[in-house]
Amino acid sequence: MSSVITVRDIDPGDKSWLKREARQRGVSMEEFVRRLIHEKREKTERRDTPSEAFRRYFGPEHGVDLPLPERYGYRPVALPDEDRK
Repeated sequence: MSSVITVRDIDPGDKSWLKREARQRGVSMEEFVRRLIHEKREKTERRDTPSEAFRRYFGPEHGVDLPLPERYGYRPVALPDEDRK
């Protein structure tokens, strides 16, 4: 299935940037634009995990420095013997 899109009136600065970026990656401008669209779609369709969403609003870069949780060792539970009553 082939689709065609024509984009007119692209800013000359944007067009030269596209050419330069595509050349650096060794692909055509068309392929470079395809990759940009694909990357953007993946980012917008991907849902954050709760911890990723939390980090986006909290954390050192937002003035909140959360301490790491302490590690607790495993301590087996002592159950009463059934023989003793």
